[in-house]
Amino acid sequence: MMSIDRRRFLQALAGMGALDFALPDTPAWAQVDARPRFSADPFSLGVASGYPAPDGMVLWTRLAPEPLAPDGGMGRSAVDVKWEIAEDDAMRRIVASGTSRAEAAWGHSVHVEVQGLQPARPYWYRFTAGDAVSEVARTRTAPAINALSDRLRFAFASCQQYEQGYFGAYRHLVQDDPDLVVFLGDYIYESSWGRDHVRKHGTPEPRTLEEYRARYALYKADPDLRAAHAIAPWIVTWDDHEVENDYANDQPENPGEQPRFLARRAAAYKAYYEHMPLPRRALPDGPSALLYTSAAFGSLATFHVLDDRQYRSPQACPKPRRAGSNTVDIAACPTLAETDRTLLGSTQEQWLEAGLAGSRARWNILAQQSVMAQVDHRPGPGRTAWTDSWDGYPVSRQRLLKHIAERKVTNPVVIGGDVHMFYVNDLRTDFDEPASPVIASEFVGTSITSQAGSQQSVQRFLPDNPHIHLAETRYRGYMRVDLTPRQMKVDLRAMENVTQPDAACSTLASFVVEDGRPGPQKA
Repeated sequence: MMSIDRRRFLQALAGMGALDFALPDTPAWAQVDARPRFSADPFSLGVASGYPAPDGMVLWTRLAPEPLAPDGGMGRSAVDVKWEIAEDDAMRRIVASGTSRAEAAWGHSVHVEVQGLQPARPYWYRFTAGDAVSEVARTRTAPAINALSDRLRFAFASCQQYEQGYFGAYRHLVQDDPDLVVFLGDYIYESSWGRDHVRKHGTPEPRTLEEYRARYALYKADPDLRAAHAIAPWIVTWDDHEVENDYANDQPENPGEQPRFLARRAAAYKAYYEHMPLPRRALPDGPSALLYTSAAFGSLATFHVLDDRQYRSPQACPKPRRAGSNTVDIAACPTLAETDRTLLGSTQEQWLEAGLAGSRARWNILAQQSVMAQVDHRPGPGRTAWTDSWDGYPVSRQRLLKHIAERKVTNPVVIGGDVHMFYVNDLRTDFDEPASPVIASEFVGTSITSQAGSQQSVQRFLPDNPHIHLAETRYRGYMRVDLTPRQMKVDLRAMENVTQPDAACSTLASFVVEDGRPGPQKA
């Protein structure tokens, strides 16, 4: 993890009056309410599981009978929450149980790391607080370490702007019955933007811990999102909108916010942890949190989960009087070619290279936020780069792709989100040379709801990008993946619309990647 200047962070806290949250090393001295009584269902935000291992997983909930209230309607008292996990959905064959304390310092959230279960099988779980009992939800353990499973079905999704549509895509995802869901960033949006809103945030842009908690509560109360968390374990990473648009490391989009930004990032990171089924290793320490990790599913697949926000170099050649992304002519932005610029940070880069080199998995899946392939948006001579994606960090990308090629990483596949459109791409060590060998495959999912640009503009630049098999902006949705030892089949799941909660969903296109043959092929 990159070291953050703690004095500067504490100065930022004091400057914005943001000492309304406890640091991880601060003890929570709170009275325990032995007989809690709730004004409404304390499990209003649902339950979730995540990070499956062969012998267990993380179970999550947050007590919030009044989810939009500053304290969730819980006050300052701690509450003991009982958890149970069973082999059947009727919860008759309980195989593990215990009690976890929900404390005000952490928003009355609960994170239970279950161990001692059997590999590669479903389980069901629930929580109890006082007289209140949560819904029963399903989770799953991963296969044993060396087991080569016949099949893994997973879905991946990203970018769910609450105001711009209903989360109906999750209703269809639930019907697909996945073993795993991978979320690739922008779980919430801090800002209000876009056109033709179907619902409203109802509050200003969050900057404090209480405000971020309320924004998560608003999103997590959505019934379709709750159902998706209750059907399968999730693995998650963040992008920018969980904090602020286009932030890079300790740099906000608006340079004028710099003195207070680390305090805002600390509040956002803490709220993120409080609302996700994350293991304790991801517990934030002020404005830092160790989110990148690997997750193995026997010898069939390893997910290398990346964080491309916390450690990145600032975006190159920003617009005047602001930071963040820009679309630039590469010839007019020499900063792009600087060798020390990085999207992942040197420590994470080294961790990823070691993980890929040492992997014995049949499939190596890089779960990250954006588009890795080069995308030239300028038709004809010359080339542009959008600086917030891997195009803005071409040397960092080249290091990674060269490593994949030289180490002959087995079946590397990159999955991403962020850009609110479907992409299916070949990944090459030299995108400007069409004869350069394909070394990996890339699938970028569209958004759950977030709006996109025009398909007409995309069609104009596609001839200049022969490594792009498909680029489609017109649909919201998600990706469904069926993985076997012999192939990966990817279905692009497209919503009819997101303005109606019960809208239909269909498969726009399907592609396969064959074992030992990099590059997507149309199914």
